[in-house]
Amino acid sequence: MLKKSLLIFLISTVFVNAQTSVEKDLEILETTEQAEIYLKTNKSKKNKLITFNEEKHKTILAKELFKLGIGGKKVNDGEFEKTYYKVVNKTKNNYERLSYIYLDGSKYKLEEINTLRDKIIAKYHNGAPFDFLAKQYSMDANAKKGGDLGWFLKEETHPAFEANVFGEPHELNDIFTVDVPSENWYYVILKTHEPKEILEIDVLKIVESKL
Repeated sequence: MLKKSLLIFLISTVFVNAQTSVEKDLEILETTEQAEIYLKTNKSKKNKLITFNEEKHKTILAKELFKLGIGGKKVNDGEFEKTYYKVVNKTKNNYERLSYIYLDGSKYKLEEINTLRDKIIAKYHNGAPFDFLAKQYSMDANAKKGGDLGWFLKEETHPAFEANVFGEPHELNDIFTVDVPSENWYYVILKTHEPKEILEIDVLKIVESKL
């Protein structure tokens, strides 16, 4: 009985010390760069640095984290593990959003592509919804989403696509064509949204097992 009680005491002591160590680490870590270094020296598949985007992440957890300031912490105490979250950075970035129909230049001649694009644009101006046309004509997986690219940063796209799409200003609901012949990419683009500043937070997640 005494041995069993001593064993339970020792396990509890190790667990408390581990918890205290994590809490001390979180107090010291203040920036995204420090969090990245910490993850490299404390390797675990469960520990990670997560970027939450206010438009893309709508979970209860994300909403709670967005309410915190830089340095703010949240702890989820589960039955088998304890998860710590700390906000190490908070920024606003300028995002774009549009929808597109992609036509593969390796499968069609340019003359055929231009004829098809004229047909698509005419159908749009005659009242056909763009998402319907994208599902019908677009030649990539995004057709299933009606061509909606979602919110994205310009620099996340291919340089040639970025230069062609944003090389000149377009009004909301403008429909226009874009060619990237070096890649055999040809598009019909619909500007669906104005640029938008979106809040993002970098969150360090550390998981401690209770087992």
